[in-house]
Amino acid sequence: MAEAATHSTGTHSTGTEVPHASPTALLLDPTGWVSLAMAVFIAILLWKGVPRLIGGMLDGQIAAIRNRLDEARTLREEAEKLRDEYARKIANVEQETAAMVANAEAEAAAVLTRAKADAAELAARRGRIAKDKIAAAERQAIADIRATAANAAARAAATIIADHHGADADRALVDRTIAGLNRVN
Repeated sequence: MAEAATHSTGTHSTGTEVPHASPTALLLDPTGWVSLAMAVFIAILLWKGVPRLIGGMLDGQIAAIRNRLDEARTLREEAEKLRDEYARKIANVEQETAAMVANAEAEAAAVLTRAKADAAELAARRGRIAKDKIAAAERQAIADIRATAANAAARAAATIIADHHGADADRALVDRTIAGLNRVN
């Protein structure tokens, strides 16, 4: 009977007393009321279409995220295309630079060859001009010497003739010349 009394008062064998919840209105204890309130709340949410609204918002966010991902993918592809294009341009520029250097070297070699040929031609032309000037100077010197020699010979002859020929010798010479003219006619 002591046990029965313990159960009816709500005490345990340890001697501590646990309060016993008694049913309230509509025979529900507080836990039941909370459960009922949650059930009603969930029912109202379902009746108002809140899950559909939440799903729609989530679908909208998912779509926005997909759009952003698509944009990011597109931007990445464009960036890769630009990178590839610039890599090709850099390769082309390097090839063009190498071609320009080779072309410049070839032109420099051609200019150097042309300059050497022009220098050789100029030297040969100047050599010919110098030889021509020397030859002209020699001819002029020879002509001057001949003229000087002719003048000296004429003066010497005039002196000799003047010394050896007098008026009598001139008369005999003139007579012989006249006699030679008669024979020619």
